[in-house]
Amino acid sequence: MDQKDKAAGMERRGLFGLGAMLGGAAALFAPKGAVAQTLGKSKLQVIKERGRLIVGTGSTNPPWHFEGADGKLQGMDIDLARLLAKSLFDDESKVEFVLQGSDARIPSLVTDKVDIVVQWMTVTPGRAQQVEFTIPYYREGVTLLLLARGAKYQNFEALKAAGNAVTIGGMQNVFLTEWVRKALPQAKVDAFESPDATLQALNARRVDAYMADQSAARWLMQQAPGRFVDAGYGWMPNSYASAVKPGDPVWLNWVNTVYKEAMMGVDFDTFAASYKKWFGIELATPKIGYPAEFS
Repeated sequence: MDQKDKAAGMERRGLFGLGAMLGGAAALFAPKGAVAQTLGKSKLQVIKERGRLIVGTGSTNPPWHFEGADGKLQGMDIDLARLLAKSLFDDESKVEFVLQGSDARIPSLVTDKVDIVVQWMTVTPGRAQQVEFTIPYYREGVTLLLLARGAKYQNFEALKAAGNAVTIGGMQNVFLTEWVRKALPQAKVDAFESPDATLQALNARRVDAYMADQSAARWLMQQAPGRFVDAGYGWMPNSYASAVKPGDPVWLNWVNTVYKEAMMGVDFDTFAASYKKWFGIELATPKIGYPAEFS
């Protein structure tokens, strides 16, 4: 072996040694979730061994996740989380909820603080670079909420025909005017600091309609039957899905299986009951025979 070969061999051994040291340091300081994945365990196996599911969610946004009069969490997201726990342990109570703001959804996943986020999370290409989304469980959008009785305008066509005579209220954000004018190009726009303030303005007839998420509008109509009505036009569609940490196809596939069979199969009755309770939507029973998703 000449001097050049000897030098190359020493360099390889040196790099191997450095790699081993760095690998050892990384293993020492890595979070438990990362160690589990290094050992080849899926999150699914980790959760089963732990004996409970840890879910990131919120507590202030009905009908998705909020505290009832008894102080307990409820809502569509909470129902889905309990369905996952029931499917894991045959016990829907074996779930621990980590309450967090919307800005904590991705950080809590990538740091292994939670196993899954079930928190009305809109699917976007940007977020999909940081997390892996499940199949969607709701198609959201915005709509116009009207007073059912005594309102100047009774539906979307009347609002549009009125042009700049119409005032639309909504929660203050940088996109409010842009979103309203996608549907009503000539409408005036009035911004409020909260959904409650916007609703009060509608009740007092200071605005002609309230631009709200369709799910929120459905919830309000459920809570006050006969008081409010949907104007009959929805726009700005987006999909809600749960999210998991990237790199674990076993866990993602399992969650997707539970969600799909809730929407199409063995747990349809449970899923349909939640849709009826929170949105007032009667889901049609999936047809028997050839799977509709492949037709």
